Amino acid sequence: MIESSNRILSGYCIEHAPSAMYYIPNFITGEEEAAIMRSIPPTRWVSLSNRRLQALPARLTATNTLVASTPLPAWLTEPVVGRIHDLGVFADAPHGINHCLINEYLPGQGIMPHEDGPAYHPVTATVSLGGTTVLSVTDKRHGEGAEPNGSGEVANPEPKTYRFIQEPRSLLLITGAAYRDTLHGIADVTEDVDLRTETVANWKLLGDKSAIATGGGRSERRTRISLTFRDVKKVSSIGSKIFGKAKG
Repeated sequence: MIESSNRILSGYCIEHAPSAMYYIPNFITGEEEAAIMRSIPPTRWVSLSNRRLQALPARLTATNTLVASTPLPAWLTEPVVGRIHDLGVFADAPHGINHCLINEYLPGQGIMPHEDGPAYHPVTATVSLGGTTVLSVTDKRHGEGAEPNGSGEVANPEPKTYRFIQEPRSLLLITGAAYRDTLHGIADVTEDVDLRTETVANWKLLGDKSAIATGGGRSERRTRISLTFRDVKKVSSIGSKIFGKAKG
């Protein structure tokens, strides 16, 4: 990450988490959140067994190539895409942000631990809308950093898992080693529990932790929509004429 983005994001770095992850509460306003939710095309949803999703401007091909005849819509580029670009995290990406995956999670719905993989530049920027959820991030390197016991075996072979609260209107950035070396997922529950400073990696950065604290460390799930912004590395010749290198 370039020096300017380090300065901008220094106050939002999540301590005691895989490097480098950042959390910005209230990244968009309530009015902007409502406008985006109204603008999501109602006819483009694809239903899966545990959620529904849509990809803008298009789904990737079987070879992880973006082929699109239109750019991202204006209701995403302003304010969200432009605001993320201003942070500098996509400054060294081949194209800048050129893809958005929209997921809708109803209470009780989640997603299995997974990685985004090499099809994308190693930065994921997720804006949450509507509801609060807890994201689990687990180190892929089994037993990394564990000390061997007297028999030469690793005393603690289990990989470490971190939990992150994602509030409505927040931005979560997963970059660098955190992107490459971890899996992330969301549990299929209707309520997240045991939420406190000792169990939530980004607790200090939350915009409003009072409701969770006074609620006994519990957060009831509501319908949540996530906007995951990435740079698809392989763009077709048509796409290359549409998407340009991000400025600034």
